[in-house]
Amino acid sequence: MSDGTQLAAELRPSIGDERVLAAIAAVPREAFVPAELRERAYENVALPIGLGQTISQPLVVARMLDELALAAEDRVLDVGTGSGYHAALLARLARHVWTIERHRALSAQAARSLRAAAVENVTVLVGDGSRGWPEEAPYDAINLAAAAWPQIPTALERQLTEGGRLVAPVGAGGQQLVLVERLPGGALRRTTLEAVRFVPLIEGGEPSR
Repeated sequence: MSDGTQLAAELRPSIGDERVLAAIAAVPREAFVPAELRERAYENVALPIGLGQTISQPLVVARMLDELALAAEDRVLDVGTGSGYHAALLARLARHVWTIERHRALSAQAARSLRAAAVENVTVLVGDGSRGWPEEAPYDAINLAAAAWPQIPTALERQLTEGGRLVAPVGAGGQQLVLVERLPGGALRRTTLEAVRFVPLIEGGEPSR
């Protein structure tokens, strides 16, 4: 089995922010994958975590972190907790992370994994992530780890502070990563990045068990 340091070295050619690579090296990905897949924890691939969900490919996670350009004092909303791995990485780069998941069982497991990895600056929430989490808005950065279609939910863009950044996969069949920036004065600038593949964002309805 490889480790985080080797994984970070593998990703270095594609990642510009050394802080992102340091986070990849430091966070124990094996804490966020099912026990039967831990020997594959440091492979640069997505892995199943149950309920039709995956822990995303490390390269894609690192690229999203790179585009968010996080500062140490940033407040971050993470939509689609999944395994909790993305939240753990965000937590090493920002002051506090609110991570929201609609599957209660996944949220509970992610909370256990975050504790096992000694991550303390993450608040784990259950709810409809497409609505964001207005109670703590606005956020300096928003990470969306599920594919929005036909567009990024307006509720999420509204919760960005001036100067804030949001990264999300957008699309049904062919998905692309999109960076949204709130400019001085409040206008939004959207930049389309590379092709990616994520599970779809589910909007509306009650969170499931």
